[in-house]
Amino acid sequence: MKFTHLIEINDPLLPLVETLTREQLWRGLVLRAKAPKLFVPYLDRCSITALTDSGFARELQYGDLVIRDQVTLTTGQMVHYAIPQQKDIPPSALTMTIEEPQAELLFVRFSYEDSQTEEEGSVDAFYNEFRHSAYQEADIDTIRLIRQMVQDGELG
Repeated sequence: MKFTHLIEINDPLLPLVETLTREQLWRGLVLRAKAPKLFVPYLDRCSITALTDSGFARELQYGDLVIRDQVTLTTGQMVHYAIPQQKDIPPSALTMTIEEPQAELLFVRFSYEDSQTEEEGSVDAFYNEFRHSAYQEADIDTIRLIRQMVQDGELG
């Protein structure tokens, strides 16, 4: 399954919505990776288990479920989450990429990928529509929280 969507960050036609800088947006996306409990209220615990030059490994706990992943940062541009195969969890990935087609016109592209197949009309396709909707809502919430943090002076 592959799913991609784009969220507009700065809209010049909405002057009442505060414009975010690329740096503020970047800090917010990195904060989501380093402190996900701020963005995912049902997450019980997140521990950074290893650091590399380009990112870190994490362990996320949701009740009895523990998921290990690897976060790779491309400074100012992209946050990539890679979840390897773990017990009943298939491998998957999420990439959040900042796009700036012109000065101060910012977007974030959220790209999800996993190894599950999706045949049209199948039960998997039916459930994937729910997953797509849930991913999109979570990503909208991420941007909303980053906006709020900027307004509160927490992200510079």
